[in-house]
Amino acid sequence: MEVISELIKPFGAEYEEYLRDESRCSGEAGFVSFPTTEDQVREVLREAARLQTTITVQGARTGIVAGAVPQGGLILNLSRMKGLSEIAPAEDRAQITARPGTLLTELREKIEKQGWFFPPDPTETSASIGGMIAANASGALTFHYGPTRCWVDRLRVVLADGDVINLPRGTSFAQGRSFELTTESGRTLRGFLPSYNQPDIKSAAGYFVRDNMDLIDLFIGMEGTLGIVTEADLRLIPLPQACHGLVIFLPCESAALKLVRTARGEHVPEVPTVESKPVAIEFFSKEALDLLRSAKEKYSAFEAIPALNPAWHTAVYVEYHACADEEAEESICQVMEAAAALGSSEDDTWYGTNRRELEPIKAFRHAVPEAVNLLVDERKRQWHEITKLGTDMSVPDEYLEAVVSMYRRDLSEHGLEFVMFGHIGNNHVHVNIIPRSPEEYALGRSLYMKWAEEVVRMGGSVSAEHGIGKLKVQLLELMYGSQAVEEMRALKRLFDPGMILNPGNLFAVQR
Repeated sequence: MEVISELIKPFGAEYEEYLRDESRCSGEAGFVSFPTTEDQVREVLREAARLQTTITVQGARTGIVAGAVPQGGLILNLSRMKGLSEIAPAEDRAQITARPGTLLTELREKIEKQGWFFPPDPTETSASIGGMIAANASGALTFHYGPTRCWVDRLRVVLADGDVINLPRGTSFAQGRSFELTTESGRTLRGFLPSYNQPDIKSAAGYFVRDNMDLIDLFIGMEGTLGIVTEADLRLIPLPQACHGLVIFLPCESAALKLVRTARGEHVPEVPTVESKPVAIEFFSKEALDLLRSAKEKYSAFEAIPALNPAWHTAVYVEYHACADEEAEESICQVMEAAAALGSSEDDTWYGTNRRELEPIKAFRHAVPEAVNLLVDERKRQWHEITKLGTDMSVPDEYLEAVVSMYRRDLSEHGLEFVMFGHIGNNHVHVNIIPRSPEEYALGRSLYMKWAEEVVRMGGSVSAEHGIGKLKVQLLELMYGSQAVEEMRALKRLFDPGMILNPGNLFAVQR
């Protein structure tokens, strides 16, 4: 095809890396574009319409569900669309305007020097702001602060036809499940939100919908399927004056789960009460600790992790933010008293009281998935079809022990190698199955589906934070049903009649 826009290039070998994201999946593309302004995005969309091609929107490509992996057509990569406004303070909060290609690290570098804090904290800090909005990114601090959605005050969204919707929070609401939005050209879009009810737990599965919802929230977590975010106003809060973190090593998994409930403020018999809730509660299974011990011996990249006592069985990490060190210290002391009642001693802890001291502790938190990826990559050299099998499911509070027990029982019964870790404060534990053969890979996939069915029966979510992308389409239908998926498609058609934006994300492409 003839390409007349200087913004669109025929795809060539020099762009090979843009066929992949952190899912380690690879796709194909015919064209690529790197716009730097909203006007250029609109120009690319007009040209794409002339070419009759689909569009895959990319940011920093840090997602792990193949949402940024193209399935032909044009790659619209926003990584060069960077920029931050000056910070606008307002009493106990502030606001900053970000363009979508801006990285989280770049945002933090600017705001923290001036004493401000943006709480969303995905593990991959090189994530782009646009990608975080598209996925409604979360992380360890989501337990207290909520996901990205809670910190977005305005969006500019370019639709597939190049028209623009400007959405300040608090200005456009659904009426029940019906809604209308007016574009900057004066066109009115009227439609209906899908009728499904989302579980009232941490979830990133499908479009966010509620009765009478603020319509800005529809575009946060849409995975690039309804439009292209070109600008966002982000809400900031004062940087916490005190930040204390504690890793507690416990003698067994049961004790760890009891400590989690205690830290959340729940009553656990014969365990002292913890009055203030932490901002994060993370979990590391025995298998995760064993993997880190092995990785620390084999790879220099894990040198920053402190030595792990062979007697330590399971670990829980808690983090407290406060206005003063004394307040955070009091909370830490209460957690340590609870841990002592569960068989842990002061010698079985790592404690950090400032950012420098917390660096090795946070390296420990982030090292588990890195160690899993290294091990999987080693095995792929022999069995190329093997990949990591990682769950991302969450359940209501009452099912925490049941879901952990289900994972452990099934994995042990089949002799699979695995680790468990993650955001247990939200009942959101990642299980990473590490296959040693294609047969184990197939078995792991079947267990994944079995677990998803059970989690849905518990009232849980098949994706708590990573989204659906192209890899979990089957799980989304399992969670909501085929009728709900058709309602999602109908909603997408309203904003994207040609179904050209990010085809394959959320639901399968219909030919």
